[in-house]
Amino acid sequence: GVEVGPQPQGVARADILDKMRKIVKHGLDFVQLFNEGKEFPPCTIEVFKIMEKVDYPRNKNDEITAIIHPKLQDQDWQPLNNGDPLFLTLDGEVIPYQGNCTVYPTFINEAAYYEKKQAFVKTEKIKLTAKHLRCSAS
Repeated sequence: GVEVGPQPQGVARADILDKMRKIVKHGLDFVQLFNEGKEFPPCTIEVFKIMEKVDYPRNKNDEITAIIHPKLQDQDWQPLNNGDPLFLTLDGEVIPYQGNCTVYPTFINEAAYYEKKQAFVKTEKIKLTAKHLRCSAS
């Protein structure tokens, strides 16, 4: 599957549709070249691995008590370091990120995840290495 976004539910955006078309085309091109016997050299790519889902701060009645800090909003895939602003309470208090390593949040403040108790997902940036690849069928 391919998920390209972000975009609000029920909204069709031309820029997102264009990105989706390009990624599907690249995938189909790869399949065609692979089936034709093209050899692909080894490669390394940076990816984001999900670490954990992070909920909003809540009170004893399970009500949200803080929102995403404005400096974090719309910063998907950007580094979040210890001490950076994370949440903002309804009283204006900043709740900083407290972590022992840099993380890369994504799905920040997505409306579809409120009911799932997810303010964002913490990811870590890692490198994956692939060996050369070639179709073995004749």
